[in-house]
Amino acid sequence: MGYLGKFHAQKYAAMDDVELAGVVDVDEAIAARVAATCNTTPYTDFRKLLDHVDAVSVVVPTSYHHTVASACLDRGIDLLIEKPMTSSLAEADDLISRAEANKCILQVGLLERFNPAVMAMRDHLTTPLFIESHRIHSFKSRGLDVDVVLDLMIHDIDIILSVVKSPLKTIHTVGVPVVTNTTDIANARLIFENGCTANVTVSRISKENIRRMRIFQPNAYLSVDFAKKEIMVIKQLPGFDENGMPKEDQQNFAYGDKDALETELRDFVANVRTRTTPQVSGHAGRRALEVVTQIMSQNRQHAEQFKSLLQG
Repeated sequence: MGYLGKFHAQKYAAMDDVELAGVVDVDEAIAARVAATCNTTPYTDFRKLLDHVDAVSVVVPTSYHHTVASACLDRGIDLLIEKPMTSSLAEADDLISRAEANKCILQVGLLERFNPAVMAMRDHLTTPLFIESHRIHSFKSRGLDVDVVLDLMIHDIDIILSVVKSPLKTIHTVGVPVVTNTTDIANARLIFENGCTANVTVSRISKENIRRMRIFQPNAYLSVDFAKKEIMVIKQLPGFDENGMPKEDQQNFAYGDKDALETELRDFVANVRTRTTPQVSGHAGRRALEVVTQIMSQNRQHAEQFKSLLQG
């Protein structure tokens, strides 16, 4: 029942067709406080909750994801597991195998997939040729033990992998620690076999917050503002205007009144009821994790090379 966990509890508690059976935190006071606000039962051991639930949200620190999730799956309990799904690809593969063996729903909480602007963007996509993404955050003390690639870039990687219908060919990266012992600012250039290129930048040491993606495709340009939940679509029209410039049609769409987390959790509940494979399945979460793992590995290699040069 940390920063994000309490929001999961509040959203479930507000759903008319869902019973929030309980909340868990190793800190008894925190569990009791959230349980009181959500009119449910507090637990300090998640295992004691498993007899009373059909489905769970796993919103614990990443290092505990596999332990908690595997216990749930082995009991036949469907789960939504927050990103990144596990600490390693081996753990991710194990959870996918357990889910399939026990016929469980395994959904990964890559929240930006349910950003209403991202969902609406898909209606305007054809064949992306170039993608540019910036996820720039101001410095916060929370989550500094996690590499910024794993914490932030994974959202954009997941979206890009879902819209580019081609295998990934090469990755070129750079990343550096600035104020922590892990990477604080990073850039990755993804090149796909069909020629599409994505340039992705993340930072958690900025003075401002920016969450935007631009997608260029034949005869059209899309701009998505994740924070404002807005998209702009510019399409080229036949002919030229009086100034000799290509004619274009610009449309702007805003979805600020929609809640991405509520949409995500309602989608999870619907998947549990209908036994539908989630759009952000375990396989999708694993694919995003694989790419960010490669990016982090390259960044570590570059850091070691740079350190050797300085020492030399």
